[in-house]
Amino acid sequence: MDQLNRLMPDELVSVREVFNLDSDLKVAAFREADEHVPEVDPAYRFNHDVTLAILAAFTRNRRMLLQGLHGTGKSTHIEQVAARLNWPCVRVNLDGHISRLDLVGRDTVVLKDGKQVTEFQEGIVPWAIQRPVALILDEYDAGRPDVMFVIQRLLERDGKLTLLDQNRVLDVHPGFRLFATANTVGLGNLNGMYHGVQRLNHAQIDRWNIVAALNHPPAEDEIGIVLARVPELDDAAGRKLVASMVAVAKLTRDGFRVGDLSTLMSPRTVITWAENIGIFGDPGKAFQLSFVNKCDEAEQPLIAEFFQRCFDRELEAPRTSGYLPADLPPTRAFAAAAAS
Repeated sequence: MDQLNRLMPDELVSVREVFNLDSDLKVAAFREADEHVPEVDPAYRFNHDVTLAILAAFTRNRRMLLQGLHGTGKSTHIEQVAARLNWPCVRVNLDGHISRLDLVGRDTVVLKDGKQVTEFQEGIVPWAIQRPVALILDEYDAGRPDVMFVIQRLLERDGKLTLLDQNRVLDVHPGFRLFATANTVGLGNLNGMYHGVQRLNHAQIDRWNIVAALNHPPAEDEIGIVLARVPELDDAAGRKLVASMVAVAKLTRDGFRVGDLSTLMSPRTVITWAENIGIFGDPGKAFQLSFVNKCDEAEQPLIAEFFQRCFDRELEAPRTSGYLPADLPPTRAFAAAAAS
């Protein structure tokens, strides 16, 4: 067992100073970071209420489920809190290929002293619960039923984990923390956006001590987030441009809410759009490649109307004559076509 399993938070830090939030709270943290602590993103902007909920989960050892639409930065939010607390953090994506054996462990054949022997290879869950580690279960509502029942045991008050293959019961380290992120709150794929998510056992949902929601930020906050990610736009013209981009995103979300669109722009998509403007030089072209081409063809005229309303210019129709850029000189275009 490494030295990490003997560590506990050894200092208190000010929420006001570390997270720039209007709060007098002081929370537990580690003085030194180890290899499992995420890197600090100095440009990250924290949601006030969600950050306080995450800090409560860290400080009071509460199991926390963070729900919200895609691209809102749920896992990143937890990671950035952990980074500033120097709290070791591990993420596991519960896609359909993750099984109970992947989480708990399995017997494997290893070579010792020139002989093949069978040894139990510990999974990520036994490893994490014996250490002061924040375990984040991404895509929690997409997990398989056998995986869900492993997690349900961790949600109990004593939280011990039984390894049946080893006839062992593992005690949970007092510094272990459990988080999960989900696009839904266990109700299944109600709007058709998240194929593969499951309806979750209500008894399990009831075991999460804190359930918080992180959705789209206010326009001013979202503008600040985009400018922090794409600082080259942080001037008067760039701020005006980003404000128009965020306005388009809001219209897509409103359209989705009333059923006019089957998809919407997440803050992550707006950041991608801003980054692509730096590549292609034109907001319209970058918009086509970042979002419009992902949408149903029947909905694209409405999306083009949103763009026209916010930018006061028409969105050019995409070129359909092939993959070659139209501004290539004829000789280069011919050579590229011949080479393909």
